[in-house]
Amino acid sequence: MNDTPLFDMHDDELTIGSSAKTTALVDRRKILTWLGAAGAGTFVFQKALAAQVEGTGTVTVEMVAQAEWIAGIELNETQRAETAAGLQNLMRELEALRNVDVGYDTWPALSFRVKPCSKPLPRHPLAVPSDPRNELATPDDDVDLAYMSIAEQSRLIRSRQISSLELTQMYLRRLKKFDPTLKFYVNLTEELALEQATRVDRTRNRLGEWNPLRGIPWGAKDLIAYPAYPTTWGAPQFKDRILNAKATVAAKLDQVGAVLVAKLALGALAMGDKWYGGPTKNPWNPAQGSSGSSAGSASATAAGCVGFSLGSETLGSIMSPSRRCGVTGLRPTFGRVSRQGCMSLSWSMDKLGPICRSAEDCALVFQAIHGADGLDPSAVDRPFHWPVKVNMKRISVGYVDDGRELADREALQVFQDRGCKLVEIQLPSEFPTWPLTNILFAEAAAQFDPLTRAGVEEGLNSWPGLFRRAEFLP
Repeated sequence: MNDTPLFDMHDDELTIGSSAKTTALVDRRKILTWLGAAGAGTFVFQKALAAQVEGTGTVTVEMVAQAEWIAGIELNETQRAETAAGLQNLMRELEALRNVDVGYDTWPALSFRVKPCSKPLPRHPLAVPSDPRNELATPDDDVDLAYMSIAEQSRLIRSRQISSLELTQMYLRRLKKFDPTLKFYVNLTEELALEQATRVDRTRNRLGEWNPLRGIPWGAKDLIAYPAYPTTWGAPQFKDRILNAKATVAAKLDQVGAVLVAKLALGALAMGDKWYGGPTKNPWNPAQGSSGSSAGSASATAAGCVGFSLGSETLGSIMSPSRRCGVTGLRPTFGRVSRQGCMSLSWSMDKLGPICRSAEDCALVFQAIHGADGLDPSAVDRPFHWPVKVNMKRISVGYVDDGRELADREALQVFQDRGCKLVEIQLPSEFPTWPLTNILFAEAAAQFDPLTRAGVEEGLNSWPGLFRRAEFLP
């Protein structure tokens, strides 16, 4: 455990009721009345003043005038005087609010939820496509076994051609062999994995539906909490921190019998591929980073060191490393998968999803983890059908002709060969899309505000500067 009070994150339960504790500290209506009358209701305006007030203890008319530029407003002398008087109390009240300890696992009071379907749709059971082969030969070596699909490995386990324990031990050997070069795991969960695999083998003959993930070893991006093992978020400040809560996605995979073998590396606080253990590498080109932030998930999956993995995405963190490492990542629609028990970066943008070696494997994993849990306020229940039976000639595939790489052109050719209609599109250029990322930066800065106020920068990549900049967002 970290001895610094700032990182004393031992809470096992979701923090609730903090709004009730702080209501008495600030009369929001009174503040808005002051600021609305003065035209100074922006949070940035208040922050600009706060830095000056710390040194003097008094808000002056001159301070208000100096802070106007960053808020993008202009006040007259009367408004400045009124604002200065009101903000004197506001600064004290904001200080009181900042002294309230709000845990990193606390959801905002307001949540974004995807609009429901126009009519309820039934939930369909998982259907694993049948294999035309009557028998599936057991691979002669670890490499062939390591790269088999989930469905194939599941058939081998169910038919007793291999055991889950043998498969788990093989993946543990490969993790240990390749990690010194690729740096894709933070911690192995070896004791847990061997126990889970043994339980699968012992209960293999019990009646009941056989889930294709049963006995399959997997890796969790190390922002997914699991009891008794550190959940580091890739940052040195949290490398010894153990959360006793179990993330919903991990609990769901436990329920179907999947075997957790490793907590996989992520770029610090979910940015890039560099964490406190070093940069995670691309297995196909170890001189190159794996990209991120689901760095270890993509790298370990591509290297055949896990059966599948889970990653997360706020702004490309599943897609980018999957593309770099040559694996298949599924970034689900926001709200399809509960994020309870996982690090929050942007409450309105974070998503969890599988990283696998095929689209079918992603479907099998997604079937196990999707749906509401009553804990993530944004998670919803929606139907999921697999496999999808559709006439490919009825499908249109849009693409942007901007000199795509050869692999992209080859992928389009596959769609065309299957009968899909290719439609060239132009993305709208009249809207400023990139500035919308300030939503992410504002939410991330709010989440990690304690780090900014404590001046913590070590091992956090580019985040400290982005957090500081976001403190000045209007």
